[in-house]
Amino acid sequence: MSRLLGIDFGSVRIGIAISDELGLLAHPLETIPAKQDVLRTIAQIVNERRIETVVVGVPRKMSGEIGKAAIEATQFAEKLRGILPCKVDVWDERLTTVAANRALREAGRKTRETRGYVDRVAAQMILQGYLDRENAKAESSPDNVPN
Repeated sequence: MSRLLGIDFGSVRIGIAISDELGLLAHPLETIPAKQDVLRTIAQIVNERRIETVVVGVPRKMSGEIGKAAIEATQFAEKLRGILPCKVDVWDERLTTVAANRALREAGRKTRETRGYVDRVAAQMILQGYLDRENAKAESSPDNVPN
């Protein structure tokens, strides 16, 4: 299986995570400043690492409604679809940044120290959720039932 890339889109920073080659585990990769040429940077990562699928987190509201941040993330995914040679998917990422901050706090990291890291941990959580769902679907597939 090829690798997957997870993206936590933000107006200040964009967190990037990558899967292992088996598509089982997501790992934080890097944080890209939003002012940088983000599309070109992501395209370069996709090409260098032979990414099969890019997963962009879309932060819906708790009610399920789509707010400003979700619209921006969806528009970003559309831009990626226009330039990347691979599949671009979106994933409901409610509260991943909150969970990432909590996990880093519980690991003893101070909020000020984790600003640049929290986005890639959120991207890791987005990608891990996506991988878990894809792997569960594959396990329950009729093609995967022993004879």
